[in-house]
Amino acid sequence: MIQEDELQTAAHGFFADALRLLSESEIPFLVGGGLALRQYTGIIRDLKDLDLFCKAGDYPKILKFFADNGFATELTDVRWLAKVFRNNYYIDIIFNTVNNICTVDESWFEHAVVGEAYGVPVKFIPAEELLWCKVYVQNRERYDGADVNHIIVKYGHRLDWNRIWTRLEQHWHLLLAQVILFQFVYPTERDLVPRWLFDTLIERAKGQFDMPLPVEKVCLGPIIDQTQYRTDIVDAEYKVVTIKTV
Repeated sequence: MIQEDELQTAAHGFFADALRLLSESEIPFLVGGGLALRQYTGIIRDLKDLDLFCKAGDYPKILKFFADNGFATELTDVRWLAKVFRNNYYIDIIFNTVNNICTVDESWFEHAVVGEAYGVPVKFIPAEELLWCKVYVQNRERYDGADVNHIIVKYGHRLDWNRIWTRLEQHWHLLLAQVILFQFVYPTERDLVPRWLFDTLIERAKGQFDMPLPVEKVCLGPIIDQTQYRTDIVDAEYKVVTIKTV
């Protein structure tokens, strides 16, 4: 019987080979997922896949490159995800998020951090974009709030909070909720989140009551959980997108 550590060794060998090969292609990509989390927090997890990020215009080049080198490829979801396979292992090629919010653009590369993965020199997605993506992962099956807290507690003193605010201002409720959760989990580390940001979020929360209620009956739940709010959209007729001219 094949032991779990043997499977991990085989998977890591596959990831290392793929990273070396793709690095030689000169197609720009960034490493994300569990490896990026380890880069910024030191938390080590057993990884069953590898998350690589690229701009939307580059994923066809990456798929073709791997296909030309004997890998199986799949365009899983044209909106955000493709995959590369060999044997029982796979790599996610990510160019957006499932909610179509965290689109990979040139700024991700401008702020990327240089490091190493499986012995291969690589660039990791910025900590700010890693946090940004994870704030929206609040499924019943997977909740990344603890990851966000660990990014803040381990790397918060180096985060560009202005950029985080720019990324999340539209959905400031989520950032406020995460900040409050962080303060609960780490009361002695409260000051890692700058006071100006907390004050801005609190003022935004108070100011919303001076605004009229939205006219459209909206549920934004599917932005953070793609399954549990189905009943609100299908049965209760809330809207998550507007399909009409306004």
